[in-house]
Amino acid sequence: MKLQQLRYICEVAKYDLNISTTAYALHTSQPGVSKQIRMLEEELGVQIFARNGKNLTHITPVGEAIIEQAREVLGRVGGIQRAAEEYTDERKGSLSIATTHTQARYALPPVIKNFIEEYPEVSLHMHQGSPEQIAEMASQGEVDFAIATEGLNLFENLVMLPCYKWNRAVIFPRTHKLAREPKITLKMIADYPIVTYVFGFTGRSKLDEAFRSQELKPNVVFTATDADVIKTYVRLGLGIGIVAGMAYDPVEDADLIYADASTLFPPSTTMIGGREGNLLRGYMYDFIKLFAPHLDNGLISRAFLDPKNPEIIDQMSGLDLPLR
Repeated sequence: MKLQQLRYICEVAKYDLNISTTAYALHTSQPGVSKQIRMLEEELGVQIFARNGKNLTHITPVGEAIIEQAREVLGRVGGIQRAAEEYTDERKGSLSIATTHTQARYALPPVIKNFIEEYPEVSLHMHQGSPEQIAEMASQGEVDFAIATEGLNLFENLVMLPCYKWNRAVIFPRTHKLAREPKITLKMIADYPIVTYVFGFTGRSKLDEAFRSQELKPNVVFTATDADVIKTYVRLGLGIGIVAGMAYDPVEDADLIYADASTLFPPSTTMIGGREGNLLRGYMYDFIKLFAPHLDNGLISRAFLDPKNPEIIDQMSGLDLPLR
């Protein structure tokens, strides 16, 4: 059994059983991938993938268990490599982050800038996707950290550290009828077409819960994953926008009115998550602290080693988070 074979079966599962796509992603040949998978199955005496001719059709039940174990093994191997790197040169390495558009566009730029200035020889890689996609990347060890407001709780092997709380804003053109209202209510908002985030993105669930609590049905006519897209369609008159407050720029968005919605919707919490048991290098601790200064090395370390410890959970829930 070789690590290469374990990596192949994990990647084939990741790419929906498409060996051609897997081979391309791994910079190898399709026959080579197929051969190594066959050799592993022969060695184990079981079929990891069911087949119809040369095509893989589905993962067998035992294959599911083997792939899950293979991911764990590969994750541990990555930890061993990081441990060795930490002792060879603690200021060199790589850091991969998966996050949503809102975090990448509005929350992370100053953090990234400061981190690169401090660690110029650490290569930084950012991936964007839905909360569920980025949480899965972190769960499978494809990235070091996932940063999001929703979705990280879908995977039990993720350690989630609270970073900050944020509120929403209602935005609309200066010619809109709401511009004449001294105070905006949920009922007023529900009377107009709404442009906001896709469900599952950027705290959208909190928004829906607020309307339900007052037995209101919002008229959501357009959704997007990108706050800049939402603002574009608000400018076109498609509806009023509901976005994260941080997504409004007083200069760039001066043509739109910003109405604070912190009294209308409960705040959301942005989290940074990583795979349980991950060995964090020194610069990884520093990245987390740049993003969430209230988290110290001791707490971060204890959380990754024993995230289900009641004392650690209580300490996390008791943190006084900054509001952005």
